[in-house]
Amino acid sequence: MTIKYDSNGLIPAIIQDATTKNVLMLGYMNEAAYNKTLENKQVTFFSRSKQRLWTKGEESGNFLNLVHIKNDCDNDTLLIQVNPVGPTCHKGTDNCWGEENSSNFGFFSTLENVITERIENKDTSKSYVASLFSKGINKVAQKVGEEAVETVIEAMDNNDELFLYEASDLMFHYLMLLQAKGFTLKDIERELKGRHR
Repeated sequence: MTIKYDSNGLIPAIIQDATTKNVLMLGYMNEAAYNKTLENKQVTFFSRSKQRLWTKGEESGNFLNLVHIKNDCDNDTLLIQVNPVGPTCHKGTDNCWGEENSSNFGFFSTLENVITERIENKDTSKSYVASLFSKGINKVAQKVGEEAVETVIEAMDNNDELFLYEASDLMFHYLMLLQAKGFTLKDIERELKGRHR
C-alpha cells in the first residue's frame, strides 16, 4: 500500500468501528506505528505529545483490535476499521465526541422512530400505525403473519416487483411487532451476535 506521510513523517488515521461503522477517534501514525499495528493487530499511534509510539489501550486495556486498513484516494489518510475493547476516549466515552457507539440501521432506524412517534401520538384517525396498535398485540401479530404468507407466495412467483412490495410490508409490520413486544432492531442484533461463532 502506498502511504504519503506528511513533512513530519505522520499520516492521519481515522478509527472506525468495523461493525457499527461509527467513527471513534482520530490519531496519527508514523511508519513504525503503522508497521507495529500490522504486526500486533492492535492499533498503535505515534503520540505527538509523548513523542513515542503508543498502543491504544496499553494502560487502560481498551485496545482497538485491527480488522482492516485502507487509505484514501490521495494516499494521505488512513481508515482503520477495528473491534474496540471498551470505550475509546480517555474520558470514558465510546468515542471522542461523547456519543454512544451503537448500531444505526439507516432508514430502518428512521422507521422505528416514526412508529414510536405514531404509537405515542395515538391519533387513530390519521395514523395506520396508531390504529393497528389500538387493536392490541394480537392484531399486530396477525398482520405480520398475513404479510409473511403474502411474501412467501410472491417469492414463488416470478414478479420481483410484487415480491419486494410484500417483503417491504412484512418488514414494516415486523418493526411494529417488535415495538409491541418492547423490543427494537438493536435487541435482534444483540441476539444474533450472541449466536454468531
